[in-house]
Amino acid sequence: MFEFAMMLAQEAAEFGKMGVGIGIGLVILGAGWGIGRIGGGAVEAIARQPEASGTISTQMLISAALIEGVTVIALILMYLL
Repeated sequence: MFEFAMMLAQEAAEFGKMGVGIGIGLVILGAGWGIGRIGGGAVEAIARQPEASGTISTQMLISAALIEGVTVIALILMYLL
């Protein structure tokens, strides 16, 4: 009975590692999707109003940096847990 419990504990640890891998993949996927949406929206906005390109580009870069910051924090937390 004890051996069976030890086997289950080892499998749980392996599934935990797999869960971290899946979580990292989802975080990267979400960040890429979000930054892609921001970039696409910025390009469309600049095409509509070329005179506002400086403001739009600045806002796009700030938004992308915030998404990257959240992504890095999520990755660090996943590695620590």
